[in-house]
Amino acid sequence: MAEDTKLWLKPISRRKFLALSAAAAGGAAALTTLTWEKKAGAVAGGATGATGETIIPTSCVHNCGGRCPLYAHVKDGVVTWFSPDQEGNDSPDFPQVRACLRGRSQRKRLYHPDRLKYPMKRVGKRGEGKFERISWDEALDTIARELQRIKSNYGNEAIYINYATGVYGQVSQSWITPAFGGALPRFLNMFGGYLGYYNTYSSACFSYAAPYTFGTVEGNSPDDLLNSKLIVLFADNPGETRLGGANGHYYLRLAKEKGARVIVVDPRYTDTAVTLADEWIPIRPTTDNALIDALAYVMINENLHDQAFLDKYCLGFDEEHMPPGIPPGNSYKSYVLGQGEDKTPKTPEWAEAITGVPRDTIIKLARQIASIKPCCLLQGFGWQRHAYGEQPVRGLPVLAAMTGNIGIRGGGPGLRNGGHGVVVGWMPAGQNPVKASIPCFMWPEAIERGHELTAADGVKGVDKLSTDIKMIWNYGGNTLINQHSDINKTAKILANEKKCEFILVHDVFMTPSARFADILLPDVTHFEREDIVTFASGIGYAIYHQKVVNPMYECRSLYDVCSELAKRLGFGDQYTEGKSEQDWLREAVNVARQKDPNFPSFEEFRRKGIYKIAPKDPIVAYEKQIKDPANNPFQTPSGKIEIFSTRLWAMNNPKEIPAIPKYIPAWEGPQDPLRAKYPLQCIGPHYKRRVHSTFDNVPWLEEASPQEMWINPRDAAERGLKDGDKARVFNDRGELIIPVKVTPRIMPGVVAIPQGAWWTPDSNGVDQRGCINTLTKYHPTPLAHGNPQHTNLVQVAKA
Repeated sequence: MAEDTKLWLKPISRRKFLALSAAAAGGAAALTTLTWEKKAGAVAGGATGATGETIIPTSCVHNCGGRCPLYAHVKDGVVTWFSPDQEGNDSPDFPQVRACLRGRSQRKRLYHPDRLKYPMKRVGKRGEGKFERISWDEALDTIARELQRIKSNYGNEAIYINYATGVYGQVSQSWITPAFGGALPRFLNMFGGYLGYYNTYSSACFSYAAPYTFGTVEGNSPDDLLNSKLIVLFADNPGETRLGGANGHYYLRLAKEKGARVIVVDPRYTDTAVTLADEWIPIRPTTDNALIDALAYVMINENLHDQAFLDKYCLGFDEEHMPPGIPPGNSYKSYVLGQGEDKTPKTPEWAEAITGVPRDTIIKLARQIASIKPCCLLQGFGWQRHAYGEQPVRGLPVLAAMTGNIGIRGGGPGLRNGGHGVVVGWMPAGQNPVKASIPCFMWPEAIERGHELTAADGVKGVDKLSTDIKMIWNYGGNTLINQHSDINKTAKILANEKKCEFILVHDVFMTPSARFADILLPDVTHFEREDIVTFASGIGYAIYHQKVVNPMYECRSLYDVCSELAKRLGFGDQYTEGKSEQDWLREAVNVARQKDPNFPSFEEFRRKGIYKIAPKDPIVAYEKQIKDPANNPFQTPSGKIEIFSTRLWAMNNPKEIPAIPKYIPAWEGPQDPLRAKYPLQCIGPHYKRRVHSTFDNVPWLEEASPQEMWINPRDAAERGLKDGDKARVFNDRGELIIPVKVTPRIMPGVVAIPQGAWWTPDSNGVDQRGCINTLTKYHPTPLAHGNPQHTNLVQVAKA
């Protein structure tokens, strides 16, 4: 830039905040419309603002798809406001990572009056939420004693870290995988290990199923969208799910401005569709693969597919390119044309009856995808959180292959955006001595009958679990109850002290999950400790967030807690190695500097708060495999894109785990006879007010984006509902009360309740805050054993 000027967000009032948040739902321009002023100079730690405030680099680090830098303006030890990223010239190759309304409301979390303030122990029944204050010594002594007891009685396999995503950092991290490190797994590994998990609640089917097609999971980087001429978003809503610095909307908008046509396929007319789409195609939930099948039918029937690409790079598209030993009629083409076992051609008319998408719309969409090149097909995670969510994950890449869009600029493999990355080291955790792991969605079963679970149930590392889960450590997460399926059933499992004997919760607030703790510890927010976070949105950057204020009340960090427990258990020196959290972060930066010689020194990185890379070229997924397949085969058994998977065939479960992607009617889907009793499909979209359940207790955000259920005017009229009325939503699993938003932005027969509202049951067990998991079913998907939380049938009535 010729002039070193930066854009800064002025402090705003609650009224202005609400007005701007409401405007953000209205249009593309409004998504970035805020009150700005120019201010010279760059922000760095220790800088002094015009009013004498100290400016300290920090971040917003929740599980939204982005990690955004923030700059805390501190006066007299109190944060007065946050300003956003202003590093770089905000060009497509070097975009600024500006926080959304959630990040800008962080002061309301930091200084929330309901912060947990001191350790507590349960004094009522588990789940009642009755606690009394105790000292830190009593809390830590109790935890150490319980760890030793459970290890002695059941072994380390009985100890489980529950899946959580509320805290991110290279030292303090609530999401635990073998690829990561951090304070908690390091502690438990030194203690003898713990039962691990795999998958996520976000993308279990996606991450599990895609490798059966490609061997790996890759995607073109977001900046490559500028090379696309057609972009089709299937259940992908970055305008709400990847707000602000996650930049999910940013590159789509630039591609649109450059002339790309954008089509959105979704049951809702989402904010992404409102602001970007040339066409919205509403579809019934769980039926996406029927649409994919019909699109393929049109392409084959009209000879629009790229046969040369399929012949060279793919296995299983037609009978001429099948693995040896497979009976005739099992290719993808045979299935689509009705020459397979079911003898049903997957015509547009067939798909219309299932999906609700008109025949002519299907034909038009197929022709556009086949004829406009390069075409980028992108899938969101919502459609794979269904009963058979593995199928569309593998189905959409077939269309990308049929049109020859894999391995080229502006195209893609039909998965998600990939991204540019910055590698930073972790606090080393070592190896987990316990080899067993379970699908993260199946922990309630491991409480009830863990000793029965085998590899057939998704257990990995061992043939069979040796014990049930007897202790849960829940750090920085609300999946223990609020974000898990079938809350009422889950609550009964957790309440049984004879099953899970000890539950430890370490969090910032009394969440619904915290109410089930035996010992409850007050955590610091990330503004009260130091850590490093890396990108999560396809843009290469790392953020150092300094401690902005000292820990409030009696709150203590995860590293402090684990260090104190390690002392009590006899390995304190081994655990800390005499290092502070900042010392471990210095080592993490050393790893980054070994990987990237341009990465700044620890002192510079800490002072500045952010390091970004400006890549020269977009990442093109599987480009090497397409350009030189002989030397760069796909990491599948055949070395090709496996439309037909021999590994899935070998599982011998063709009804639920077919070797080719296909439409399978879902339980509690539009063809389920249960619709006679519960006629409406209910989905739980992500909501711009929250990151899952984080921020649900921030009043400004609640006023800006109220919790309300979308319902089509036709369905509302049949039930005598008007906009703003309160409704009962119920099925055999539970009931909730929620205001309704009557809108044509959702297709008839479908209602949408934003996921993440805090479960608040009354004395009759009826949720009063609109928590969708009161209604969802615990029924793991067949292949990934993932969560199908968008597969629900309900009835709605006026409250």
